[in-house]
Amino acid sequence: MTTVEPAATAESLQVLSFVLDDEWFGVEISGIQEVLEYRRITQVPRTPNCMLGVINLRGKVIPVVDLRQHFRMQMSEPTIDSCIVIVNVEVDGENTPLGILTDRVQEVVELDAAEISPAPRIGNRIDSQFIEGMAKYDDHFIILLRLSEIFSSDELELLISGSERQPQARAEHAME
Repeated sequence: MTTVEPAATAESLQVLSFVLDDEWFGVEISGIQEVLEYRRITQVPRTPNCMLGVINLRGKVIPVVDLRQHFRMQMSEPTIDSCIVIVNVEVDGENTPLGILTDRVQEVVELDAAEISPAPRIGNRIDSQFIEGMAKYDDHFIILLRLSEIFSSDELELLISGSERQPQARAEHAME
């Protein structure tokens, strides 16, 4: 007889942890579709600066976002460790797959819900409305992201309107 690992309970949360600019972030695994090795991203003209472009995933066109740009972090070129995390977000009432470029994916961690603290109101590089909470894991704090806020219709509108006012100044995100 085989045993099945119990799913995360209401007292715990399973999170995919990843790194951006040497900071650890996490997203609930229920919102993750899959993790891909970095691949060439095709740029699309007249899109917001944080929208790197699109990839082809089994015949589907998936937009890819650079959260470094969205969070106004220092930009860097993709490396051998870079990954694209495919998440499902709700856009205009529809479940939509979206790629997030990460510096590297760490691991799936189980966090005790009681040990998740609210985001501090000051001192964040990221708008606190995008943060679900923070949790200590080993020697790191994991910033738990609220994808529903990062990719809300209102936020996407701001990105689009902001990109129309700013010139496109993106580095080429293709590995040779």
